Amino acid sequence: MCRSDVRQAVLAKNDDLAATLRDDLARQGVTVVNLLSSPGSGKTELLGRVLARAVEREVPVAALTADLATENDAVRLARSGAPVQQVLTDGLCHLEARQVRARLEGWLPAETSVLFVENVGNLVCPASYDLGETLRIVLMAVTEGEDKPLKYPTAFGSAHLVVITKTDLAEPAGFDEDAFLANVRRVNPGVEVVRSCARTGDGVDTLLERALAARDGAPAHRPPLAPHPHGHHHHEHEDRHHEHEHESAPVV
Repeated sequence: MCRSDVRQAVLAKNDDLAATLRDDLARQGVTVVNLLSSPGSGKTELLGRVLARAVEREVPVAALTADLATENDAVRLARSGAPVQQVLTDGLCHLEARQVRARLEGWLPAETSVLFVENVGNLVCPASYDLGETLRIVLMAVTEGEDKPLKYPTAFGSAHLVVITKTDLAEPAGFDEDAFLANVRRVNPGVEVVRSCARTGDGVDTLLERALAARDGAPAHRPPLAPHPHGHHHHEHEDRHHEHEHESAPVV
């Protein structure tokens, strides 16, 4: 079996496990939100603010956070008051559905309605692995460059929602938001783009509302590289992002 066949077999097995996990959690009333970004995008700080807001509003949320080593992020997120667990990937640069299921067994509080999963900081491998999520959010800091969606089309092309982080640094970083939005539209026409800043709290309420809407069954944006299209993942060589479409990305 060649390397590509092995990879496809691994992804197919993961997709099957993710589909089962999604169904099992849905029966328990739990919706999974998968957060993907590069290292240093600020997603841990932003997620901490979202969790704290949910606790303040008495929304039953929980979080898993993944890293190759240390439990630093779990400690930071736990300050929100929400139940949090760390997943150590033992060198893997991504989470897989089997790891999520194993970590949830015997831990997930019964009343949980939204489970946030903070994936390993990486926009390559994690993009190919369905974790049983209903909502996939891809985050990018203004300091990372406007061409990020073109460099990582699988991640951005599979997002139900795109979040710009660290917007307080946009001006000193010389961030060209129009160019970024145009690049997002090339790989994922029509996806909503939310501005956020963990330091000021901008975007926190919007992100929580989008998670609750997914929980309540609101129609979700259909990305061209949907992370769980009733089967196996699409990849960059398939269905090349429908570049002929010119829907505008709503920006909040």
